[in-house]
Amino acid sequence: MNNYLKRFGKDFELYVGSFFLSITSVIVIMNVFTRYFLKFTYHWAEEVAVGAFVWTIFLGFANAYKTKNLIGVEVLMKVLPEKGRNVVEFLTSIVVIILSSLMFYFSYKYVVGSTKITAALEISYTYIYISIIISFALITLYSIYFSIQSFKKIFINENVKN
Repeated sequence: MNNYLKRFGKDFELYVGSFFLSITSVIVIMNVFTRYFLKFTYHWAEEVAVGAFVWTIFLGFANAYKTKNLIGVEVLMKVLPEKGRNVVEFLTSIVVIILSSLMFYFSYKYVVGSTKITAALEISYTYIYISIIISFALITLYSIYFSIQSFKKIFINENVKN
């Protein structure tokens, strides 16, 4: 059980995202089946499927950033010496901290001010949009961690060599 909790803590975005992806898949398949074979649809199904899919996308985005699986500039990183790579990683982390912090702030302001409700279920879009806030908060935290790691590589390795 302890091992499972460690894995869940390490990749919780993937587990929660997988849950939401499962919900999306089941609801879409169910709605397609009822539409074509039983000649009716659930009006709430599209709202739930889209909301769950939004959660999947933003949690997946946060996990992809955390595991460094986003598309990068590999050619530039391969031609630079190790110290140059560390500097580029540090500067990139700083830029991502700034951008993700701004996105966190603006998405928070948007969600707090949002009064939209869904058409069929009449629930607030806040339950869907909060995934954006969580995603950018996680990316900001991961960027801070990456920048500290890069900073240590640049200055601690330099001091060790001297």
